[in-house]
Amino acid sequence: MTFSFSRYRGQWYAGPAAARGDVLAGMVGTFALIPEVIAFSFVAGIDPEVGLFASFVIGIVIAFTGGRPAMISGAAGSVALVAAALVHAHGLPYLLAATLLAGLFQVGFGLAKLDVLMRFVSRSVRTGFVNALAILIFSAQVPQMLGVSWHTYAMIALGLAIIYLVPRVTKAIPSPLICIVVLTAISIWVPMPLRTVADLGRLPASLPHLGWPGVPLDWATLAIVAPYALAMAAVGLLESMMTASVVDELTETTSPKAQECTGLGLANIAAGLFGGIAGCGMIGQTVGNVRYGGRGRLSTLVAGVFLLVVMVPLRHWVAQVPVAALVAIMIMVSASTFAWGSLRDLGRHPKVSGAVMLATVAVTVATHDLAAGVGVGVLLSGVFFAFKVTRMMDVAIGYDAAGDTRIYTVTGQVFFASAEIFADRFDLRDSARAVRIDLRAAHLWDITAVGALEDVVAAMRRHGIVVEVVGMNEASAILVDRHAPLVTAG
Repeated sequence: MTFSFSRYRGQWYAGPAAARGDVLAGMVGTFALIPEVIAFSFVAGIDPEVGLFASFVIGIVIAFTGGRPAMISGAAGSVALVAAALVHAHGLPYLLAATLLAGLFQVGFGLAKLDVLMRFVSRSVRTGFVNALAILIFSAQVPQMLGVSWHTYAMIALGLAIIYLVPRVTKAIPSPLICIVVLTAISIWVPMPLRTVADLGRLPASLPHLGWPGVPLDWATLAIVAPYALAMAAVGLLESMMTASVVDELTETTSPKAQECTGLGLANIAAGLFGGIAGCGMIGQTVGNVRYGGRGRLSTLVAGVFLLVVMVPLRHWVAQVPVAALVAIMIMVSASTFAWGSLRDLGRHPKVSGAVMLATVAVTVATHDLAAGVGVGVLLSGVFFAFKVTRMMDVAIGYDAAGDTRIYTVTGQVFFASAEIFADRFDLRDSARAVRIDLRAAHLWDITAVGALEDVVAAMRRHGIVVEVVGMNEASAILVDRHAPLVTAG
């Protein structure tokens, strides 16, 4: 999809009604963003201001540079989970350095058009990713529910009741925001032994300022941050691509995914320079933005700007929000993120699909590395696919008595996984005077397949058998002429 200035301009302003819808949807999206960004910051082990600064900066930058209009991006749970280990081991400065490097990786991925690699992520892997993310988000809340008084459990239960019951009455205001307001008011009016957001760290008191991470610029630092940066980049792009695809379906439009990769990278570089954590597309907030009427880039910009406009003057009140409210919200996020239908599909879908999904979940939960889980899932998907295609390859053997010719008719795909089976079907000491290998219903995919064919032909000719290869399609013939000319040399 090539860049068009007129289309880009239309994504900013499509008329007064569309602009009004974008502004209102962006403002509502901000209120849905605040509690989750604070909660995700809590998961990553950083001050809330780090996540809020990041969401503010990312929202502004990606509104201009991203590929998917109406998509809300910010400090998200998937990236926070990856970042938590780095923060715990080395501290915030190294996280900011990893954020910068992750952004550079993403810009490189976008410029190299590596967004096409998303095509190799099967539905089973995506489902496993989502389910593992949900499990990790929930498990991150468990420490906040251990060794606490009954007041915390009561507040969490009340928060969940508000989150799930209020939408049945009204959806004008996001129920997580109502949960925060009500639980904060109760904790202020009825003093209880509860942890608050103020106990988690600093909240923003002013606009973020430009600065360089306070880490040594040497190879040791690179060795520390590079693995985390690569994981953050991969996980962020995966969730952003998934979110963009959801918006594509909701709006029945398309978006340039490579531009989204590059735009997210630039946004994360800016976030790191302004003291924020790396972020990505946020599925829940994006879907809410679209359903509230957001369609253009203006809604993304408003969500980012309005976030800081609201947070700075309300800092005193936000500091008094009980952690129980955040735990309730994250439990809701976990439950809504999990693809519950996938459990039912385990008995309906092919077993290999279920195995890929479960393996993705198991590896991710065991390693707390979303990128590792996706990598294993993609690898298994490829192995199972190759195995399936291999079983579809066949070599039928016939005999023409008139010409004393053995005929080998090959059907299916011959490649590295099926080449050995292909070669084993030939009798290299055939008693017939001549052999014809018919490839009209077959395709040679790689040099392993070509090498196997060459070995068969050479061995037969060494034993005095006249070998003729017929029916190669154009692509197979080019590969053979380039790498195994002996095959066609009578």
